[in-house]
This record gives sequence, C-alpha cells and structure tokens, in this order.
Amino acid sequence: QVQLVESGGGLVQAGGSLRLSCTASGRTFSVYVVGWFRQAPGKEREFVSAISRSGSNTPYADSVKGRFTISRDNAKNTVYLQMNNLKPEDTAVYYCAAKGAEYLSRSIYYTEQYEYDFWGQGTQVTVSS
Repeated sequence: QVQLVESGGGLVQAGGSLRLSCTASGRTFSVYVVGWFRQAPGKEREFVSAISRSGSNTPYADSVKGRFTISRDNAKNTVYLQMNNLKPEDTAVYYCAAKGAEYLSRSIYYTEQYEYDFWGQGTQVTVSS
C-alpha cells in the first residue's frame, strides 16, 4: 500500500509556471511507476505524463509536450510535475497515481488510468487568461 498526496496547485496567469508535487508514504517509493492525470470541468480524466522507476522513460501527452517536465526524487518519496507556459486549457484537477512494479523492468511505464492502483485526492490548477 502507498498513500499519495498532491500539492503545489493554485491560480496562475497564462504563461506562468507551477510545480506540482506527489509525495508518497508507505512502501518504498522506488518500486512504483508514477503517473499524472488531469480532469477539467465537464471532461473525462486524461493522461498527462508518467515516469518509470528509473526515471529514464517519461512519456507526455501531446498537449503538454515541451511545456511540462516530470521528474522523481526517490530519496524524498516525491514525483514532480514542472508546468511552464501554462494555458487556460490546462485548468483542471491534477491527480497523481502509482503502480507497483518491483518485479518488472525499471524502464516500464503506464499511460492508462486502469493500470494504476493508487490515487491521490488531486490538486486544483487554475490558469487565467
């Protein structure tokens, strides 16, 4: 079991930046693949980014590629999502999710919601125009 807590959301003007954090407690964090998803009002939750256990694989949704950067610090049990050049369409609740993968390749990652076992409560990001 792992518990996830997101932080770092808030209100920012278009073009601004935010850094979200996903901090885990429970099992050794390094065994988990971690993903970020978001859900805008009236829309389905969608994939944003993920990071493999090794940190070597970091896929991104096309809509955030080149603007968002995911990283992890296993010593701090934390995954970060640096979001630059934010746009009003990035407004959403952002969720982090984790999937245990200790018996799998350290380079594996997941992009589908159903593949993740543990979810945080989410943090609101609002980008004003």
